[in-house]
Amino acid sequence: MALGQNMHASDDAIIAGLPSNIELANIPQPQIPDKLDDPFLITFSAGHHNASNPKNWPTRRKWTVTDVLSATGFNRIMVSTIMAPALPLIARELSMSSTEAVMAMSIYVLATAFGPLIIGPLSEVYGRAPILHATGVWFLVWNIVCGFAKTKEVLVAARFLAGFGASSIFALAGGVLGDIWRPEQRGRSLGVYLMIPLLGAAVGPIVGGFMAGRTTWRWMFWATSIFQAVMVFVAFTAFRETYGPLLLKRRAEKMRQTTGDMRYYTAHERMEEQKSVFSILRSALSRPLQLLLFHPVIQIVSLIEGFHYGILYIVLSSFADLWTQHYHFRVELSGLHYIAIALGNVAGSQLGGRILDAFHRRMKPRDANEGASPESEHRIPLMFPGYIIGYLGLIFYGWTAQFQVHWIAVDIGVFFACFGTQVGGMAMQAYVIDAYVEHTSSATAATRFLESLSAFLFPLFAPSMYGAMGYGWGNTALAAVGIVIGFPMVFLLWKRGQAWRLGRGQ
Repeated sequence: MALGQNMHASDDAIIAGLPSNIELANIPQPQIPDKLDDPFLITFSAGHHNASNPKNWPTRRKWTVTDVLSATGFNRIMVSTIMAPALPLIARELSMSSTEAVMAMSIYVLATAFGPLIIGPLSEVYGRAPILHATGVWFLVWNIVCGFAKTKEVLVAARFLAGFGASSIFALAGGVLGDIWRPEQRGRSLGVYLMIPLLGAAVGPIVGGFMAGRTTWRWMFWATSIFQAVMVFVAFTAFRETYGPLLLKRRAEKMRQTTGDMRYYTAHERMEEQKSVFSILRSALSRPLQLLLFHPVIQIVSLIEGFHYGILYIVLSSFADLWTQHYHFRVELSGLHYIAIALGNVAGSQLGGRILDAFHRRMKPRDANEGASPESEHRIPLMFPGYIIGYLGLIFYGWTAQFQVHWIAVDIGVFFACFGTQVGGMAMQAYVIDAYVEHTSSATAATRFLESLSAFLFPLFAPSMYGAMGYGWGNTALAAVGIVIGFPMVFLLWKRGQAWRLGRGQ
C-alpha cells in the first residue's frame, strides 16, 4: 500500500486518498481535492473523533474483530498440522506411500500459497466481510469431505480445496488489522491476533496424536469442522466490515439516494469511474503478482519469510517422528512435545509485539524533532536479534536431538528456535503493513505465496536431509543458509527499503 507524497501521512488521509500506482513503490500520489475544497467529496474527517472510521471504533469493537480473526486462524492453522502424528495410520488405511502421506498433509499448505493471490485482491474490491464469510463456508464443506475420504485421491483433493478456503485468513488478517489499528498499536494488535493461531500449529499435532491413539483419524476433520461451523456463525454475527474505501463508497451511495444529488463521490470511485468491472477485477487480481515481481521490498520479505516458514514446517512435520522413532515415545506423548513449539511462538509474538510498540513510541518523538514520523524501516532492527536467537535455537535443537540428549534439552532448543524467528517475523509483518497501507491484503498475499510454497516443499526433502546429514548437521546447514543469505537481505532492506518504496532505486 503506497503512502502519499509525505510517506508518513496519517492513515485517515491515506484511506481518503487516491490509490497509488503499485507498478512502482510508494511514488508520490496525485493531488486530490480536499474536503474543504469540494463539499461533495466523501472522506473520513481527520482526528480520532469520526466514529465511522474503523480506526476510531471503540476499542471493544476492534478487539472483537481481532478476536474473530484470531479464533478463525487458530482452527485453520490447526488443520494444517493435525494430521502429522497420524500419517502412518492414514497411509496404511488408504494405501499411501510415506511421501504420498506427507503430500496429503502438505498440499493443504500449498493451497494457501495460491488462495491469497485471489482472495486478497477480491477483499479490496468487495470488502473483507463477504470474502471472510464465503471462504469460511467453503473451508467447512471441504474439511468435512476430508473426514469421509475413502481413497487417497479424494483426501488429497479435498485437502487442497479446504486449504484454498482456509487461506483467506492469511490474506485478510493483515488488511483488517491495518484497517482498524493505528501504527502505534500495531505491535500489540499483531501479538494478540497471532497468539491463538500460533497455538494452532502446535496444538494440531497434540490433538491429532491423542485422536490417532484413541479413536479414528477421521475425527480430526469432523471435530475441526464442528469448530469451524461455530466460527462461521460467530463471524456472521460479530464481524463488521473494516475496509475504508468500501465504507466511504457506501456513505456516498447513501448520500446520493437520500439527497438525489449525484455529485457526491469518493476518491476511490473517481479513480475507477472510467473502468469496467472486468478492468477493476483484472487490476486487483494482478496486484499481488505485480508486487512480487516488481517490488524489491516484497521480494526480500517473501524470500526471508518463505525460508523461515519452510523451516517451521520441517520441524512440525518431523517432530513426531523424532520422538516415536528415536526416543521411542507413544504417539500420544510425541504430540505433547509440540507444546514447546507453541510456547516459543506465543512468547515470541507477545514479547515481539510489546517491543515493536515501545520502539515505535521511542522513535516517534525523535523523528518529530526532525519533522518526520517514524519510518516503516524502524521495524527492521528487531529482526536481527530475533533471527540470531532463532538460528542458535535451531542448531541447539539439532545437536541435542542428534545425540538423543534428555527430551527437555531438545524442547528448549525448539522453543528458542520458534521464539527467535517469531520475534523477527513480527517485525517483518508490521513492516509490510506499515509500508503498504492501502493494499495490505495484496501485499500480504504476495509474501504469503512463497511462505506457503516453502511450507509445502521443505517437508518433502526433510526426511532425506535428516537421513543423510542427521539432525545436527541438517539444522546447522539450515541455520548457515539463513545467516549467509538472510542477514545481508535484512541489512539491504534496512538501508534501501525507503528508497525502494519511494520509487528511487528501482
